[in-house]
Amino acid sequence: MAKIANRLPGAVIVNITATEAKNRLGQVLERAQREPVFIEKAGRRHSVLMSIEHYEQLVGAQARASATQRKRQFYEQYKDWIEAQNRHVEKYGVFGEEHRPW
Repeated sequence: MAKIANRLPGAVIVNITATEAKNRLGQVLERAQREPVFIEKAGRRHSVLMSIEHYEQLVGAQARASATQRKRQFYEQYKDWIEAQNRHVEKYGVFGEEHRPW
């Protein structure tokens, strides 16, 4: 498998051709458990093979960032309404609050 030094100290990027990946699939799968393996097709990066743990970390991080971004967008879009509601609750309280057991 071809290795190319990464910009990060001590890190190595593994690039292999699609043919090599096909011929050495077992070895490539084992390597992907330790680090991402970039698969090239026609001389260009085509795909990345990685462990399920690494994939789930990436998807989880993206989902968390996405939720934070959606919250921020919602607040920006409805900021005036939210602030008006908060002022109303501060002034008048919550309707029916005296009837709630908690």
